[in-house]
Formats: sequence, C-alpha cells, structure tokens
Amino acid sequence: MSIKISGAPCCWGVDDPTNPYLPPWEQVLKEASQAGYKGIELGPYGYIPMDINRVQEELSKNNLTIIAGTIFDDLVSESNLENLLKQVDDICSLITKLPSVPQEEGQNFPTPYLVIIDWGHDERDYKAGHPDTAKRLSTKEWNKMMDHIRAISKKAWTYGVRPVIHPHAGSYIEFEDEIKKLLEDIPYETAGLCLDTGHLYYSKMDPVQWLRDYADRVDYIHFKDIDEKMYEEVMEEHIRFFDACGKGVMCPIGQGIIDYDSIHQLLKEINYHGYITIEQERDPRNADTSLQDVSQSVAYLKSVGY
Repeated sequence: MSIKISGAPCCWGVDDPTNPYLPPWEQVLKEASQAGYKGIELGPYGYIPMDINRVQEELSKNNLTIIAGTIFDDLVSESNLENLLKQVDDICSLITKLPSVPQEEGQNFPTPYLVIIDWGHDERDYKAGHPDTAKRLSTKEWNKMMDHIRAISKKAWTYGVRPVIHPHAGSYIEFEDEIKKLLEDIPYETAGLCLDTGHLYYSKMDPVQWLRDYADRVDYIHFKDIDEKMYEEVMEEHIRFFDACGKGVMCPIGQGIIDYDSIHQLLKEINYHGYITIEQERDPRNADTSLQDVSQSVAYLKSVGY
C-alpha cells in the first residue's frame, strides 16, 4: 500500500474565498510545508491566484505540489453552468502547468485531480447531516445537475485532468440515496469518486463500509475527524454546516469518533494507492491553531502506520 498524505486550505478556515478573515495564501503554503506536507489542494476558486509564476514560486519555496483543484459551487442551476465551465478552464489550465508528481504504482489516475462539489443551497445547508428531513431535488433538477457534472468532467478531461465527485454535507449530493443515484448516472469512465470520511459520518454513513463497498469507484480520499460531543450538540441545532465547523465539530485526526485503525486496515485490504488529504474545516479566525492541529493529525496518522 502506497499512500501519500497531503493537505488542504480548509484546515486554515479557507472555504469561502470572500471571507474577510482568511489568512494569506502564502502563509497557508508555508505552514502546510512546516506540518510535513509535500502536496496541498488549491482550495476554493479565487483563493490562490491564477498567476502561474507567483504560485510556482511559493510552491517551490515550500517544496509543495498541487494535488487537486476544486469546483465548489452550485451544480444545479442552469444559469451557473457558464461560470462553472470558466472555473474548470481557469483551474485546469493552472494546475496542469505546475510541476506534477509521478503517478504511484497502483494509483488509478495521476494527480492533479479536479474535485467537484455542489454548494450554495440554504435549504440543504441547514439540513446537513439530517437525511430524513432534507429536501431532495426533483427528477428534472437532478438530471440537470448530472448534465452539468458531465459537462464539467468533459472539459476537465480536455486538459487530461481526472474529475472526482465529492459528496459534501449541506449539498444536494450528500446522503446515501443521492450518492447511489449519482453512481448510477455518472459512469466511472466519466468521473471517479472522492469519499470524505468526515462528511460520510456527519451525514449518517459508516466511512469504513462506504470505502469498502465503493472501492472500485474511489480515486481519492479526504480524511477528517469529528468531535462526538460537539456533533451531538449541532445535530440538535438549526445551523449551517460551516457554522457547525466554526463551533469545532471537526477536530484533529485521532481525537474524534472516526476509527482510523479500521480504515487503515481496510485501505490495505482494498489495496488503495495514491493520495489522502487531511481536512479540518474551521472558522478562519481560529487559523492561529491550524499548524498545531494539522501537525497533530499528520503525527497521529504516522503513528498508526499510514
């Protein structure tokens, strides 16, 4: 089993690029390197600038490569499709010009990936983690979202970038029925799956079971951990997903409820090769503890054999 551990700007509270409290992207790259990462995600569109020379200079300075770019936006609305496709062009034209890392033996597709996440719907944001009461899309709306994912994937492929779809708490691709329907509608040839242990647990699914059952569709994995006490608290509140993260529902790996020993054993069984990215969403006003937290997560994973 050959696994590389990488990071993501969300560990520094970077999810909304318009948030006025975000730390400078140069600081995030520097601290990611200090935590021991060799790779990091680009983060949400608009955070790290689309300036190849500046980005390359900072990556080289910190001995980092970009593992993935992300579409984190409304995948449902037809009026947003042109914006989505522009993001694909901008992101893929940047990440494919940056130095890449060799494909690991046994890794399904080489990095960098394009992670595709639906986002931006209040009615689902407040129902994150509540499969029984969350509104579902109509068949027509769902089919439109699938068409948009196909269009995004097709454009990513023109750059040679592997698209991977990430089910996300607070989105219209979150719960068991939605992920299963997605996998029926989007063949593996079109796009792979990025499963996130924390989002699966948050949305009432067992990460070990899902990684086992859908191993043949998974190209990329996100690791995060959940503070059980805080999770139980926010499940009783009418709260947005990132506001729950701001309260500390996500914690360093190994300090929460998710069983990373069992996941490690499973990844050996399914012969997973490639990248796993550590995430810990938070309020960016608490980014002064990000380096400490991600360093703890890396140390824990190494201590249990990753």
